Amino acid sequence: ADDNTPQGAGGRPTREEAEQAVRVLLRWAGDDPEREGLLDTPKRVARAYEEYFVGYGQDPYAILRRTFEETNGYDEMVVLRDIDFRSHCEHHVAPIVGRAHIGYLPDHRVIGISKLARVVDVFARRLQIQEKLTAEIADSIESVLQPRGVGVVIEAAHHCMTTRGVSKEGVLMVTSRMLGAFRTDPKTRREFLSMIGNPAASVPR
Repeated sequence: ADDNTPQGAGGRPTREEAEQAVRVLLRWAGDDPEREGLLDTPKRVARAYEEYFVGYGQDPYAILRRTFEETNGYDEMVVLRDIDFRSHCEHHVAPIVGRAHIGYLPDHRVIGISKLARVVDVFARRLQIQEKLTAEIADSIESVLQPRGVGVVIEAAHHCMTTRGVSKEGVLMVTSRMLGAFRTDPKTRREFLSMIGNPAASVPR
């Protein structure tokens, strides 16, 4: 459907409705949406939201299904670390800026590393809390690849904490999801955590 086509009760609002909502918020903030500097702001915000939240229209499971079985017997850990992402928290729609680290133990099938990075982006480009983002990435990899184990660690700065509320700079939140051998075998978990190192100091803020 066209952006300006009504979606019906409970459906997606039209672009004009979204732009009008921005005008209301600008007035609520105390400014005049009709002044020169703000005239095109509603259109810009609507376009930005399309980019910020493009993940709602993408299927991470379809991305992960493009796997390879010709591995020449490779059965050691595969790790992709320092995957930059940008998301927005579902509580304040403030940016979450961080990096994800993914590891898995293949069982007959592997996936192209770019697909892992794309899956992070798909889930990140939705309104999120970090705990859910971490679980969604790990659970989708486990569901499609069915490896012997999956580990996901995310380190991120939350602007809802650094630019409002307690206003604490330099604070990082760290979350993890360990499945299969990564959860049951301490040696496997230690190997994964050793391979991703301690990149927290270089997480963008």
